[in-house]
Amino acid sequence: MAYSLQDLLYLMGRLRDPITGCPWDLKQRFDTIVPHSLEEVYELVDAIEANDLNQVRQELGDVLFQVVFYSRLGEEQGLFNFDDVVDGITTKLLRRHPHVFPDGSLQSIRDTEAPNDGAIKQRWEDIKQAERSEKSQGSVMDDIPQALPALTRAAKLQKRARNIGFDWSDIDEVIAAFHDEIRELEDARVEGDANAIADEMGDVLFSAVNVCRHLGLDPEAVTRAAGKKFERRFRFVEQRCQESAIDNSTGQASAQLELFWDQAKAAGL
Repeated sequence: MAYSLQDLLYLMGRLRDPITGCPWDLKQRFDTIVPHSLEEVYELVDAIEANDLNQVRQELGDVLFQVVFYSRLGEEQGLFNFDDVVDGITTKLLRRHPHVFPDGSLQSIRDTEAPNDGAIKQRWEDIKQAERSEKSQGSVMDDIPQALPALTRAAKLQKRARNIGFDWSDIDEVIAAFHDEIRELEDARVEGDANAIADEMGDVLFSAVNVCRHLGLDPEAVTRAAGKKFERRFRFVEQRCQESAIDNSTGQASAQLELFWDQAKAAGL
């Protein structure tokens, strides 16, 4: 017999039982679980990108457990429980999908043709803006989490600005602005002002995210892919050094390392 969601909730309660529970689980708070939650999400992303569907199933379970854990902490403090979490997300999704649930209930069904993607996206943004207004947020930027990965947050900031018409009109302008930021970085480097260099380097990265966005690319995804490519090629270099008995620990074999790097690129790594 397969275990159910109710079984998982019961298990969580047992782990947090003050007398017979797990000492580690009993020590946890909202803030102490956060690093584990982030790690589980990244492991899920890795499994998806590796197209390891069995691992995806397992990692989804780990992510679900994080939600159950937070919900249990909320219940113990009299704040909310798992049912409240489910009710909240269901209510929000019903509100944000009027093109699927026209009267806002689960039972309602659209009897007309679906709107196009552009109309759906605009309606989605209008609803989210209305939600922000209800929260008395003064800026469209207010609910973008500070803790997001920097590249993802940069893209979200840019998208929010675009929604009120603050954006470049075409990709050529975006790339020209990117080159301008690189020139400004070079100027700061020549001047030798460390603070200015850091500031301009940030602008270069932020502008690179803008290029990704206009090309329809996810900056986090392409950066992860670049990192994996670098790792593959570097591992090849390390292997060739071992095979050639080259000691690269002193940094004196840079020309040979570059040759191995070129071989890795030629091999399509």
